[in-house]
Amino acid sequence: MNTTTLSVPEKALAYFHQGFNCSQSVFAACASEVGLSEEQALRLAAGFGAGVGRMRGMCGAFSGLTLVAGHCQGNLTGVPEDKERVFALVRELAAAFTQEFGTLTCRELLHLDEHTQEGARPSERTQAYYDARPCERCVAFCAARAAELLRA
Repeated sequence: MNTTTLSVPEKALAYFHQGFNCSQSVFAACASEVGLSEEQALRLAAGFGAGVGRMRGMCGAFSGLTLVAGHCQGNLTGVPEDKERVFALVRELAAAFTQEFGTLTCRELLHLDEHTQEGARPSERTQAYYDARPCERCVAFCAARAAELLRA
């Protein structure tokens, strides 16, 4: 995909509209900025989509943002103070996401009953799919925050 003239949020939405999961979309949009190829970023983020493995836990878009946060401020030692830097950043990002969307949980974002069991097969991307979900907004929000981190 030729995305050289697109902003990070535009790149992320382009990936999402091609069928990539939320995490892949956010992280791949930042691939070159974190020193990875598109293929590497897509593979690394693949399992984080749909609330990690489609288990509907933490939002995949936020997982992609967390990967970027780790790149920007991740610790390279086991010293607690070094670890806290990235943890504090992720908590700050989580607070902003939660303020915007009400929750970090994919299941809650999609208004799925906690007892609803979905199969592991991803949904087909149709206009009804996009209309019924906040995923595009979550992807754009997380991609914009990722771009801010990369510029800092």
